[in-house]
Amino acid sequence: MAKSVGKSIWAVFAGFVVIVILSVAADTVLKLTGVLPYDHLYVSTGLILTVIFYRAVFSFIGCYLAARLAPQNPMTHALALGVVGMAVSTAGAILAADLGPAWYNWSLVVIALPIAWFGGKWYEMRILQSERRNIRETVSN
Repeated sequence: MAKSVGKSIWAVFAGFVVIVILSVAADTVLKLTGVLPYDHLYVSTGLILTVIFYRAVFSFIGCYLAARLAPQNPMTHALALGVVGMAVSTAGAILAADLGPAWYNWSLVVIALPIAWFGGKWYEMRILQSERRNIRETVSN
């Protein structure tokens, strides 16, 4: 059981690390190229929506990875990472409230769980497709 708990923690942690690395890398590239300012996010709505979009994509990837690495119950692991994302986003919205519009900060909180669910569901659908393919191949042989 301890081995399973360790694998579960690792799955969620790995997904979180992927989200952080991808987000920091994208932010850095956009700042180095002058697209984003360094010290705030008071920019156009379109640019903020772009940031929200790539963060959502990176969160989806991390939650999918958490589900894939989970020793069992992949959706639970994806959603656990979503809860972590909500907590981190809430802390960011409160602590960095003066660095950008409030709707940006709180939108990350709101989308955390739906994106996590979508990442977990995508993994479950891929597993189901794989199982169906294996059944068809077995039956046809």
